[in-house]
Formats: sequence, structure tokens, C-alpha cells
Amino acid sequence: MEIIRPKSSSHDRGLPMTRYPSPWPAGFALALLLPLPAAAQETPSDTVTGTELTVYNENLALVEEQRRISLDEGVSDVSYRDVAARLQPTSVTFRSLRDPEGTSVLEQNFEYDLVSSDRLLQKYIDHTIAVELEDGSRQEGELLSTEGGVVLRTDGGVRVLSRDQVRSFDFPELPGGLRTRPTLVWTVRAEQGGSHPTELAYLTEGMGWQADYVVELGRDDESMSLRGWVTLDNESGKTYEGARLKLVAGDIHRAADERRRARDVMLEAARAGAPQQVDSRSFFEYHLYEITRPVTVENRQTKQIEFVTAERVDAEKRFVYRGTRASWGGSRRVDPEYGADTGNEAVEVYLHFRTSEEAGLDRRLPAGRVRVYQEDVDGSSLLIGEDRIDHTPKDEDVQLTVGQAFDLVGERVRTDYRRISDDVVEEDIEIRLRNRKSDEDVTIRVVEPMYRASDWTITRERMNGEPVEHERLDSHRVEWQVPVAAGEEATLTYTVRYRW
Repeated sequence: MEIIRPKSSSHDRGLPMTRYPSPWPAGFALALLLPLPAAAQETPSDTVTGTELTVYNENLALVEEQRRISLDEGVSDVSYRDVAARLQPTSVTFRSLRDPEGTSVLEQNFEYDLVSSDRLLQKYIDHTIAVELEDGSRQEGELLSTEGGVVLRTDGGVRVLSRDQVRSFDFPELPGGLRTRPTLVWTVRAEQGGSHPTELAYLTEGMGWQADYVVELGRDDESMSLRGWVTLDNESGKTYEGARLKLVAGDIHRAADERRRARDVMLEAARAGAPQQVDSRSFFEYHLYEITRPVTVENRQTKQIEFVTAERVDAEKRFVYRGTRASWGGSRRVDPEYGADTGNEAVEVYLHFRTSEEAGLDRRLPAGRVRVYQEDVDGSSLLIGEDRIDHTPKDEDVQLTVGQAFDLVGERVRTDYRRISDDVVEEDIEIRLRNRKSDEDVTIRVVEPMYRASDWTITRERMNGEPVEHERLDSHRVEWQVPVAAGEEATLTYTVRYRW
């Protein structure tokens, strides 16, 4: 933070030269010919005394920073450097903790046109520069273009230099409008001059987090361990040193004209304090995770922090067969061929567990990717499946799609179709399930859609010739649980009547 003073004259000559880095070929350089004039000589901002960083799932973060700065009494221009490059200017809130009533920002500008060799060259188009060539000679002239080389207008005419001829550029000064770091420039009115502890809060894009989980399924398929990691990506254009880090799980609504309200909600989250490695608690209708030690988040860094561990969680492997993908058919309800597809033989494998204390996992789980492993007979862990979960509260069921069972086969055939009347049809369905495992009995859940009409009745159902009852999952789906012994086959048949 520094006071911006009136500019001095530019294009002075003959002062010491300072080299400036270049993206051009090896041996190529840019240089500033003089120390920056007073207007551009930025002294370091006063010490940051605290940073709080609240990151949401959706490429958004709230930054709250405290610094001690010096203000002149009355109206002065102040430069607040080293803010996020992807800061949203309309979300900025500044407050003096020493004199909040007597200190106010009258005007704000966000300057993010940063110094680089390319930007310097662009700024000096149509201005005079000096070029040092590889042979040690120097050439001064008006820079006309840098496309494909260097085009200079000199006293002797226009000269075109290839890039491999040029060793360095010399510039007389840093052009106006360029900054070494993203900067907020304010016009501030202060009734009290001197040192002020201040607080700045703003929203920035370019930051987000997700949860990544590793599940180790036991050899018995009945228990598992779970570890959850926060994966945080910082592309905001700023490094946050020793920040108090909070992560909010949940999907917030943000309308274009409600960014300030969103900032206020996040600020409340950032101030809802409490200390473990990761502390977890509810906030509003979301869930908040706080890292209970200072964390440095570098710009362009992916950081991972473990936030949940459960060593023994009840689990269940489930097999599901869906013989047809047909859904409610609407106008196709009397089409004899609709729903008669018989091509699907795959039996899907799912892993089911519950986020409850009784099951050994008394935790809420934010949305994220879950990788499932299981130990082989030689002791190595192998990946057996991967899925994603949504935000999951406590005492809820979680079902992960693991893959397809290699040794289980399903077959679905429609054996009859009858048009009873203009508004009534019947179908007979036969489902055969084969278990090719040599030493494991299984139970396969058969899920069938009632796809022709919402008014349906199953009039007959048999499993291996014996009466059985279905379970109604919802208005258009039913399920049967079919035991199939190792090396054996089971047959499920049913008749359904549709009316409309």
C-alpha cells in the first residue's frame, strides 16, 4: 500500500539502465533505461496481518484480508496492491478498523494490465526505443511493429530486423497504465491521518475445490474404509500466505445483480469460526469445512488436504439387472414392438453404504469423485470402479456404480402381447438370470419399468414357477430380488395389464 504522488516528466535520457526479462529467443532481453519516476515507484504494501479464504464448489472464493496502511488526512489516492487478478470489482468492500465512520472510498479503479515484455512492446508502438543487436551495435528508432520481427523507423528510413538479430530492447521508462501486480486504486477520504488497520473483502473467480474419495472394499465385500481429500485449485492470480481456509459444500444461487448479496453470505460463512485438522459444521443450508491450521495456497497450485477418515464402514455389494431401457412411451403405448428389446445381458455391480453412526460413517460427504479399490490375494490393491456422488447429508444411502459383473448374465424376452380392448393391453415377460460363478451364491435385483401407462397392474408373477411378490419403487418401476445359486439359473416371469 502506498500513496500515489504526482507524476514527474518522462523520457529523460542518460540514466542507468535496468534489464527487463523477455520471452524472445535465448540471449534476447528488454531493458528500462531509467529508474521509475515517482508516480510509478511503488513501495511495498504494508504488512498483511491476516487472510481468510472461503472457497466454494463453483469457481468462486471470498477473500478477506487485513492490512495496516498509512492514510493522509483529507482526500488522497491510495494504491492497494497484490489482489487477485480475477477479482470482481463490484464485490469489493473496504473498511478502516480504526475509524470506520470517518474513512470512505470515493472512487475505485481496478488495474490489472500487468507488466510483461509483450505488453511493453505493445505500449511502445509508435514511440522511440533503442535496440541492441547481436553484433554489439545499437539502433534507435520509432517502433512500428513486432510482428515476425522488429520494424523501426530510423533517420535513414525503415529497417526490418529479424528476431535472431536482436539481443535486447531499451525502454526509457515503464509506460503509464502498466502494473507489476493487480492493484486496486482508490480515492480515499480520511478524517484521521496515520496508520489504519483495515479490512478488505472481495469475490474472485479462478478458485474452486472438490472432494476426492478413496474406498478400500474388504475381501468379504461387507465392510470398507473411506478417506476423503479436499482438492483445491488456485488460478485466481494471487498467492495466499498463511490463510485461514474454509470450504463450503453446496450450490448457492447467484443472479447477475445479486453478487453483493452473495459476497455478504460468504462473509458470514468466513466469520463463522471454530477450531480439529478439519472442522466440519452446518452453515445456513450448506456445509462448511474449516482447515484448523494456517494454509498457504500458491497461485497456479493444486493442493490436497485430508478431511475425513473412516476405517470400518458397513458396505453391501449389490447386483442389478435392467433388461430394457424403455421408459414411459406416451403415444407408443399400443406399439407391440415398444419395450420388446432383448439385447441387454449385463448385470451391473453397485456398492451401497450409509452415512450414519450405526454404519461407521457419521459424516456428511460433499460432492466428489470416488475411486473403489480392493485387495488382491497377493496383498496389492486394484481399482475396481469409479463413480461420483452428490452432496450427501448424514443418515442417507449412497450407491456407487462399480461396473459390470463378469460371471452373471441376464436375458429378457417378451413372450406375448395382447390387445384386450382399445384402452387395455397385456404383456408377458420372461427374465432368465445365470450365475456362472463356481463358489458364490448371489441375489440379483431385477428392475423393470412399467412403460406403457401410469395405470398398470401386475396380474401374475412367478420365480422358478413359484408365486412371488414385487416391490414397487415408484409409479413406473418395480423390483424383484432373485436368488441365484452358484452355477445355476433362475427364471422370473410376470404379466402386466395396462389401462388408459
